[in-house]
Amino acid sequence: MRPILKIMEKRTVILAIESSCDDTSSAVIVDGVLRSNVIASQKVHEEYGGVVPELASRAHQQNILPVVDTALKRAGVTKNDISAIAFTRGPGLLGSLLVGTSFAKGLALALNVPLIDVNHLQGHVLAHFVEDGTGLEHPTFPFLCLLVSGGNSQIVLVRAYNDMQIIGQTIDDAAGEAFDKCAKVLGLPYPGGPWIDKLAKLGDPAKYPFAKPNIPGYDYSFSGLKTSFLYTLRDMLKAQGVETIDDLAQNVPNLREDMCASLQATVVDILMRKLKKAAADLHINQVAVAGGVSANSALRQAFIDYGRKYRWKVFIPPFSFTTDNAAMVCQAGYFKYLDNDFCAIDEVPFAKTTI
Repeated sequence: MRPILKIMEKRTVILAIESSCDDTSSAVIVDGVLRSNVIASQKVHEEYGGVVPELASRAHQQNILPVVDTALKRAGVTKNDISAIAFTRGPGLLGSLLVGTSFAKGLALALNVPLIDVNHLQGHVLAHFVEDGTGLEHPTFPFLCLLVSGGNSQIVLVRAYNDMQIIGQTIDDAAGEAFDKCAKVLGLPYPGGPWIDKLAKLGDPAKYPFAKPNIPGYDYSFSGLKTSFLYTLRDMLKAQGVETIDDLAQNVPNLREDMCASLQATVVDILMRKLKKAAADLHINQVAVAGGVSANSALRQAFIDYGRKYRWKVFIPPFSFTTDNAAMVCQAGYFKYLDNDFCAIDEVPFAKTTI
């Protein structure tokens, strides 16, 4: 009797590279399932209170090779198993994007595999579709996604993985930027968002009634809130006859905690009111949140509360998929791979764009 030969189909292995800002990340998806997601963060920016583009680019150059190598090893594959390489083409810091783009192109040429360019913002939205073995339920189309980060505050109507429309966005500053800049005024370390969240848990969210914008439609504005925050501190400094925040904190009990709690409550309220309006107007009850600010505990709780009150089906990403990471880029790349949607080797990165 002749032996039966079992012919195994070649696996679909997508390698992804994310380098849009100050995190170097690489991930691997095998047959639709995430196998690894490696992130190298850059501590060098902390002493400057913000990301320094030139330093970010140099750190990416140092990190990208070991990060990609680790991602492949953790996934249990080799470079010869790769079916395609996905990379973040933009938006982001141009120097940082050039490092990831150039590495992806060089590796794709060496391995003779196709390239897949991914929009960073679309990647954040599609993080909700990553199959990571935890059994999380994914949204069905269409749904609304509140995309909030240090550089973006948008309400996105998602009709398909490749059909997204921004129906509302900030006309000035982003929510995450407001958190970071107000935290800096309070003398908190960078990045300020997590510190705001931490101290807000100890403060009174109704202590300081900061200004809220009156913007038509679904658009946002946070510049007025930042000004209101700054003027509140200025007036308190004058009233107390002191010059520094540290001196003021000695005279005003729980100052930083109450300021953080009030700021956070105001930002969350601004975000959720517009999202509620969009969901009601468009008759959509599936609502998701994405981006770095989606890690904020008050915003996550607001989604749960609004979901119960307005009967939304809410989708909140795991913390590992909130900040910049290659898993979301890999997922977007996997969808495009299935559609044979590849890019040319001469495509260049872009610093700014819309979804």
